[in-house]
Amino acid sequence: MKGKLRLMGNDKYWILIMLLPTFFGLLIGTLGSLAASIFLSFTAWDNVNHPIWIGWENYKKCFTDPQFFNSIINTVRFACLYVPSCIILSLCVAILLNRTHRAQGFLRAAFFFPSLTSSVAVAMIFTWIYAKDQGLLNRLITYLGFKPVVWLGKEHILYSVTLANVWGALGEGMIIFLAALQSVPHAYYEAATVDGASPLKKLLHITIPCISPAIFFQVIITTVNALQAFEYIYMLTRRTQGESIMTTTVYLIYRNGFRWFNMGLASAQAILLSIVIIIFMLIYFNLEQKLVFYE
Repeated sequence: MKGKLRLMGNDKYWILIMLLPTFFGLLIGTLGSLAASIFLSFTAWDNVNHPIWIGWENYKKCFTDPQFFNSIINTVRFACLYVPSCIILSLCVAILLNRTHRAQGFLRAAFFFPSLTSSVAVAMIFTWIYAKDQGLLNRLITYLGFKPVVWLGKEHILYSVTLANVWGALGEGMIIFLAALQSVPHAYYEAATVDGASPLKKLLHITIPCISPAIFFQVIITTVNALQAFEYIYMLTRRTQGESIMTTTVYLIYRNGFRWFNMGLASAQAILLSIVIIIFMLIYFNLEQKLVFYE
C-alpha cells in the first residue's frame, strides 16, 4: 500500500491526548527545572526564605574557588578512566556472549543483573570489599602474602570508584553492543574468511565499523553518566561533615545545595557543569562524520 498514513476522524485528537502527559513532563520537569536553575543561579537562596537577586556573584565565586576547579579536574579524570573502560569491557563481554553456547542466556542475565540493582546497595557491597581491615579484597591480598592496601585512601580512591562504577554499568553497554553485533550481516564474515582474514582483522575491519553507531551512542551515554556520577562516589568517598576524599562537581553541587543550603551557588555550579557537558557533546558530534559509518 503506497502513500502516506492519514489519521481518520478523532484519531489525531486521541493521539494528542495521549501525548499530553509527555509534553507536560517535558515542559515542567525538564524546561521548568532548567529555567528555575538559571534563575536561582543569580540569587542567594537558603531553601527557606525568598531568593535574593545578587546577579553574577555566584558565578564569580565559582571562578575564584579552587575547590570548584578541583572538582572539575576530579570529574574529568574520572570520566577519562570510566568511559574507555566501560566501552572496552562492555564490547569484549558482548563479543564473547554473542557466540552460541549452552549457558548463553544465563551469562547474559548475570552480566546485566548489576544494572538492575540499586546503586546504593552495590556501593555498600563495594565498601565492604574495599574495607581496610575486614574487606574481602584485603583478606585475599593478605592470604597471598602481601600487605593490605587502603583502597579508599587518596592514592587509590579514583581507581576504586571507577571500578565500582564500571561494574555497575557493564550490563547496559553489553546489551547495546550485543544488539549491534547481531545486526552485522554474517555474509561479511564469510567473505572475509574466504579471503583468509584473521579474527583480529575481522574485528577491526568488519565488526568495529559496522557497530560504530552503537559505539558512538554508548560513548555519549557513558560520558554524560560519568560527568553526572554521584551515587557510588557519595557512598565510597564521603567523610565526616559532608566532605569527600574525591570531590566531584556533582558531589560539590549536592553539598552546597542540600547540606549547606546555598542553592544559588549550587545552581550556578550545575549550569557550568552543563556547559562542560555541552562542550564534550560538540566535540563528539564534530568527530562523528570521521569515525562513525552508517550503512
